[in-house]
Amino acid sequence: MKKVYCNGYGLILTMLLMISAPISKAAQTEFWVYIGTNTHPPSKSKGIYLYGLDAASGAIAEEGLAAELGDPGWQKISSDGKFLYTVGTADNHRRSIVAAYRIDPQTGGLAALNQEATGGDDSTHLDLDPSGSCAVVANYSSGDISVMPTNPDGTVAAPSAVIPHTGSSIDPDRQRHPYPHSCNFDPTGKFVLAPDLGVDKVYIYRFDPSSRSLSPADPATMAVAPGSGPRHLSFHPNGKFAYLINEMGGTVIACSWDSARGQLRTLQTVSTLPPDYRGKNTSAEVRIHPNGKFLYASNRGPDDLAIFAVDPALGTLKLLGFQSTGGKGPRDFAIDPTGNFLFAANQDSDSVTLFRIDPQTGSLTPMNATMHVPVPICVTFLAVGR
Repeated sequence: MKKVYCNGYGLILTMLLMISAPISKAAQTEFWVYIGTNTHPPSKSKGIYLYGLDAASGAIAEEGLAAELGDPGWQKISSDGKFLYTVGTADNHRRSIVAAYRIDPQTGGLAALNQEATGGDDSTHLDLDPSGSCAVVANYSSGDISVMPTNPDGTVAAPSAVIPHTGSSIDPDRQRHPYPHSCNFDPTGKFVLAPDLGVDKVYIYRFDPSSRSLSPADPATMAVAPGSGPRHLSFHPNGKFAYLINEMGGTVIACSWDSARGQLRTLQTVSTLPPDYRGKNTSAEVRIHPNGKFLYASNRGPDDLAIFAVDPALGTLKLLGFQSTGGKGPRDFAIDPTGNFLFAANQDSDSVTLFRIDPQTGSLTPMNATMHVPVPICVTFLAVGR
């Protein structure tokens, strides 16, 4: 029996999660939710935490610690649902690694496969190519990108390449050298886009699946306004547009994406902040709703989510409003695969808050459900029984 936190009425019920048989994809409503955390003291976190989600009702069930690991921040599940990969640390937080796990589809449990050092410092983000044959990792403090092949058994290999970025930008404290913040395969798997906060550029690489290597695209970068600090990027479901959030500038840049040539072009720049907000802020995450109609961006200052409508033909954005995350420091948030719910990971208040999404208007309604997770960093979903 599990304690389950229900939807808008805020009741705590008790129910048995029926997970003994796979659920058909057509009727899929149950998902595992993996939450990566920061384990640096004074955090009381021990690693990756597991919850169950019933997307039909909004009920969530706490399953406990799925894997003990130092600083399991950003994570990615292979497209076949068999393996989970996460950046993390070893040797008492001194060495950055990628850790690989095999997923039990019925229990959501994680079985450790192996770990490999990334060859960089403060690894903060990773992505997998669509075939699951290679991971790319952003190493924030060392200013480089690691290419780490994966094996058929799910294990991760040592880096085949560590690619340095070069340059600086205008902020003397945060932009003295490169700080790549994320790596993102495009939907075709032919290119990798790596926003670099330190040099105010998005690096664009071609990916060779046969050699599992990266080479500069032409052009090799897209520049943004000085002092913007590009951080994360999300592709539209149609593959024609990409949206870049700038941590320092508090903006989202809507871009066109040419997947044949690997070209990223600016269409529009919009603020993520309320017009009357005058305090400090660092913007963090940007996500597209599965229906492609809405975009959300998080602000760690007003501690809210900006909500935008997406023009499906032009890719441009129109501000709809803002929603408080009900916590402090929303470093990440994620939308469940059905598009019904949004989970906001409030890093500085040790909480993940749940919102119901209106798929017609994009509005968010608080569910009065809070998952108490120490220093949550990343939220990832997987269908039960997959």
